[in-house]
Amino acid sequence: MAGALALKDAAAATKVILLEPIDEVSVLVPDDLVGAVMSDLSGRRGRVLGTDTAGDERTVVKAEVPQIELTRYAIDLRSLSHGAASFTRSFVRYEPMPESIAARMKKPD
Repeated sequence: MAGALALKDAAAATKVILLEPIDEVSVLVPDDLVGAVMSDLSGRRGRVLGTDTAGDERTVVKAEVPQIELTRYAIDLRSLSHGAASFTRSFVRYEPMPESIAARMKKPD
């Protein structure tokens, strides 16, 4: 506990850049829900990379999304698509965390 508090204090007092892991997400979704899925991913600070036709009136939406934003994604996607969509994800890289979010992480309790 003391170590975590010391780290937060040090981060708040310096110009520390926090990095966050980014995942590439591929969502297989019915064509009529593509817009809703793309909006949802964007709302999670995701960048939509594009779409590919998968056949059978289905589309694959590819995006890069911070891992922290995907914590409840399986549950939320099931609800959004009524169980008709699925997704995979894989780590891509680390990126600097936006300052507004990093400030909350650096702020001592």
